[in-house]
Amino acid sequence: MSTDKNRATAAAILPLVGGPDNIGSIAHCMTRLRIALHDRSLVDDAGLRALPAVLGVVEDETYQIVLGPGTVARVTPEFEALVEEGRSAGTAPRTPVTAEELAAQGVALKEAQKARNSTPVKLFLRRIANIFVPLIPALIGCGIIAGLNGVLLNTGWLPGIVPALAAIASGFMSLIAVFVGYNTAKEFGGTPILGGAVAAIIVFPGVAKIDAFGQHLSPGQGGVLGALAAAFLAVHVERLCRRWVPESVDALVTPTLTVLVSGLVTIFGLMFLAGEVATAIGSAATWLLSAGGAFAGLVLGGLFLPLVMLGLHQALIPIHTTLIEQTGHTALLPILAMAGAGQVGAALAVYCRLPHNRSLRTTIKSALPAGFLGVGEPLIYGVSLPLGRPFVTACVGGAAGGAFVGLFNQLGVAFGATAIGPSGWALFPLLDGPSGLGPNLAIYAGGLLTGYLVGFAATYFFGFTPRMLNELNTDRPLAPAAADPAPEPSLAKI
Repeated sequence: MSTDKNRATAAAILPLVGGPDNIGSIAHCMTRLRIALHDRSLVDDAGLRALPAVLGVVEDETYQIVLGPGTVARVTPEFEALVEEGRSAGTAPRTPVTAEELAAQGVALKEAQKARNSTPVKLFLRRIANIFVPLIPALIGCGIIAGLNGVLLNTGWLPGIVPALAAIASGFMSLIAVFVGYNTAKEFGGTPILGGAVAAIIVFPGVAKIDAFGQHLSPGQGGVLGALAAAFLAVHVERLCRRWVPESVDALVTPTLTVLVSGLVTIFGLMFLAGEVATAIGSAATWLLSAGGAFAGLVLGGLFLPLVMLGLHQALIPIHTTLIEQTGHTALLPILAMAGAGQVGAALAVYCRLPHNRSLRTTIKSALPAGFLGVGEPLIYGVSLPLGRPFVTACVGGAAGGAFVGLFNQLGVAFGATAIGPSGWALFPLLDGPSGLGPNLAIYAGGLLTGYLVGFAATYFFGFTPRMLNELNTDRPLAPAAADPAPEPSLAKI
């Protein structure tokens, strides 16, 4: 998208969210523009959904506009600039807005979806996800560098640069606990640097000299889970201090007590407990795939899309991160990525079954490249979910692809992804495992192909009733019948 188009998109969005004076704050994740609004009633939801660049909207603690990866990073600065210009001039920019393609996604179930995604558990999971989502770009970059370094190491090419690449790839992971602690304190209302300071204790080499109640500690024990718990504790200690410490000595006493109390609890309790939990997660994931094999893959691949719709997929983010920290990769992600393959296959079947529905076929053609690269939102919220049955058959395709990958895990060809975030074809550079690059690539490609084929066949033969075909195989616009995207911290996850 060119700069002019980015600015035009931003200019089209601004009046539909109430103009510059209605904007409290602006941020973005990998796929969504997140806006804090002063007055929610000023937002034109239908108008936003009608914009060609908008893939959907989400109501959460912030108002989220789904633009897709890459696009959101370019539109956000333009949007910020227009807000500042509008405030300075006292008027909001005006740009004509036109409706295209599937303009009203999810209107019928909007209120029900909002209520379902506002439960205490889901709100808590969203906050946990907000801690890890900002780390994803570094995980991706370091993961790709680690994969490249592995290729050079195995082939014997450029031996002089291998140690340097190893340092670049491993540096972030060796300190990830510090970043998790920083983000945890920031998310829960504490001083971020104090959260990072307490979490840094976990990775400090000197903890190897400490015995906690007869348990010998090791640097990194507890990992990101320990860092999250330590920083969360630090937030509450800091709040107590702010409440009781006199203002005259607050600047000296509060940080000292926060780090001291939280640090002692971390060393003599949280590191051991979080280490046990992390070990249990790693053992459970290994056992699940080695023992459950195809069945485990079928369940994981088939249920991932519904988990995304319910907002429960966010609980997997710290699990993925823990597995990467322990083994260097997460074996769950290649299986969960099969859900996106089923989605692509289903979309291709819809394209073939509705040859006269030009608007829907246009949507599919524009969204398929992103779908192959693992960005599922355009196909989910623009195609399969509004249609209903193709969403179910897409899950069938994901289950078949997951079963394929899970079967080979059970047979001993285990592999995973060195980072979270990418999916689909974009996951190929991040695959890693003891069996070698060739088998890893072949099995993952086989899983994708299985997901494509089964998703296509299931949708082609079972995705439409005769009545649906009669109503949809025309040039009339598709009636909305599904929910908006469930809130999440991430970017490309399908």
